[in-house]
Amino acid sequence: MKEFQYAKDIYDNIPIPAELSERVQDGIRTGKAYYQRRRNRRLCRWMVIAACFCLVLAGLNLSPTLAGAAANIPIFGGLFQVLTFVDYRKSEDGIYYDVSVPTVKAEGALAEKVNAVIQEKVAGHLAKARQDWEEYREAFFATGGTKEEWGGREMEVGIDYEIKSQTEEWVSFTVSFTEAWVSAYEECYYYNLDFAENRELTLQDVLGENWVFVCNAAIQKQIEERTETDGFTYFFSADQGGFTTVDENTEFYIREDGTVVVCFPKYSIAAGAAGKLEFDIHIQEE
Repeated sequence: MKEFQYAKDIYDNIPIPAELSERVQDGIRTGKAYYQRRRNRRLCRWMVIAACFCLVLAGLNLSPTLAGAAANIPIFGGLFQVLTFVDYRKSEDGIYYDVSVPTVKAEGALAEKVNAVIQEKVAGHLAKARQDWEEYREAFFATGGTKEEWGGREMEVGIDYEIKSQTEEWVSFTVSFTEAWVSAYEECYYYNLDFAENRELTLQDVLGENWVFVCNAAIQKQIEERTETDGFTYFFSADQGGFTTVDENTEFYIREDGTVVVCFPKYSIAAGAAGKLEFDIHIQEE
């Protein structure tokens, strides 16, 4: 019994990194605020149409069924439209869900492919969250936890998206998945879509033939700038699994000013305290 109690005490006292949880929440709030500003500016161009369009989008907050119907709204201006396909907040079986899922409306196979990938990841994330919560609950009671000690524990599960930049022909956006309970984590997926060419943009498309050298030089320089004068750094060395080079699988997004931002997930090239890492890559003039 003492061994069970000891294991339980360790389990219950696993610390939640406050800064990570706050970063996740800040990212969600920033994304929602940014998307709202972009949508309002765009809709001002069609005031009469905007009135009806806003009513439909407002309905997305009330009904997932109506949200699904929003996918049938026609495209206004440009080659595509990014819509909120599902948007809801609810508590169920100890899990609080805050979910906003995008869908892309455009002609051609690209939008269909991207939407299918997003929906698959959403389903997988929700299933994983429920499994994680059930395993934690089972472990809690298996190590001697009581219903009174369990109390009102709740897991927070979030799905959200942020439009980083867009023109009439292409869009750059991210979809993030978060969990927060005895620990916290975030996964982020990046989409850079060119609807004029009906393809996904690559680093080579936006940075040119010399994209590997351009990225590597910029990233190495910024790693050196983030290393303290006494030599302390969160970054792993190359032989420890640290950064060596970008490749075709390296994630990125494009900001409104045209800056390419290369991204690495937490723990990938640096200690967890460094969080999710981003590096600005400026397009070089010919």
